[in-house]
Amino acid sequence: MEAAGGRLSVTRRCADLAELLAAAEAGLGRVAVVSADLPQLDREAVATLHRCGVRVVGVADAGSRWAAERITAFGVGLVVDTPEDAAGAAALVRDVVAVLESPLAAVGAERPGGHAASAAPFASAGLEGAAAGAATPAREPGRLIAVWGATGAPGRTTVAMNLAAELAVLGRTALLVDADTYGGTVSQAVGLLDEAPGLAAAARAAGQGVLDVQALARLSPLLAPGLRVLSGISRADRWPELPGTSLDVVWTVARALTDWTVVDCGFCVEQDEVLSYDTRAPRRNAATLSALHDADEVVVVGGADPIGVQRLVRALAELTELGATGRRTVVVNRVRPGVAGPRPGEAIAEALARYAGIVDPHLVPDDPSALDAALLDARLLHEIVPGSAVRRALTGLAGRVSGGPRKASQSGSQEQTVTNEIDAVAVAARLAKA
Repeated sequence: MEAAGGRLSVTRRCADLAELLAAAEAGLGRVAVVSADLPQLDREAVATLHRCGVRVVGVADAGSRWAAERITAFGVGLVVDTPEDAAGAAALVRDVVAVLESPLAAVGAERPGGHAASAAPFASAGLEGAAAGAATPAREPGRLIAVWGATGAPGRTTVAMNLAAELAVLGRTALLVDADTYGGTVSQAVGLLDEAPGLAAAARAAGQGVLDVQALARLSPLLAPGLRVLSGISRADRWPELPGTSLDVVWTVARALTDWTVVDCGFCVEQDEVLSYDTRAPRRNAATLSALHDADEVVVVGGADPIGVQRLVRALAELTELGATGRRTVVVNRVRPGVAGPRPGEAIAEALARYAGIVDPHLVPDDPSALDAALLDARLLHEIVPGSAVRRALTGLAGRVSGGPRKASQSGSQEQTVTNEIDAVAVAARLAKA
């Protein structure tokens, strides 16, 4: 539909969702009026319409509150009652014209005869249900930690698993999420069956507008007191089941479920899938990108060897280019003297300070016997080797990200982030001096 002088012009009557999306891609209208029971309508489809510059008005029966809430959860800006007479039709036209003529930020404001879309209707509906059923007071939303590292960064999953576990040990509730679309192994590492990926089910529910706190709790079983696990996809070729628009909803609901959500991310953050398609492109890395952009804290993991440090420094620059706004904690994993000189901690800290402006990396020592014991029994470190050096380091990491004053973890000057200019030889030489 288009509007001119307070009047509407109908540019296309679409038979199904596929035709509607095609018309939007072709730029044939500025607003789409859709039925609340349109087959295959979901949050991803509404997001696609928005990306095409098409605003969406939903039409639902007056007595169907569930349908109105469901389509609102898709991100629809305004839901109006199905007109039953000429007066209702005229009111619908006025509402659509108002949507077309209003600024984008005003869409969803309360209008006569319409239902305003809340900022997070999917979460608020679930929280209201939780409050009514459990009579629990409202609390501040939880925080999201994305654990990420570049190609070859060792131990991302180990860091994510035990960071979530240590946060739970500190008396907070935590949710561990496997969002690695290339090789997620959280289920195997903690001894859970992986036939039914919890994250994919949560994404489907979010896409259909029915994900709330109770549904997410059912999909994420308790692994230990205060610690839940949302398993990842069982095969790498199932990555299309994790669209970014749905995961944005999952993170919001997760914040309402637990105090901390720790996401184990994949390594790849490329965003050029659209270059290979002439239509709406799937995004293999949408899960990682969504988590990084929504995270309050990004734990960047790198290896403690010349190649690992080089990749880590370049990864920090890549993260800056992505526009991720969460604060950062740099973790250097598997610190050992054999590959970084006799004083590996000092050498690594000096190299990171010189090449990336990182002055306070968190060092995790290499402790193969403890890690092997935990992996063999599919247990967490605090359960099987509580006194190990690697467990103590990860306990310190949990305390660091959970609160307290922090030093600046990255330089504010562009000159210090000369990551694209370093090479493995320079890093190796720097480490050898220590």
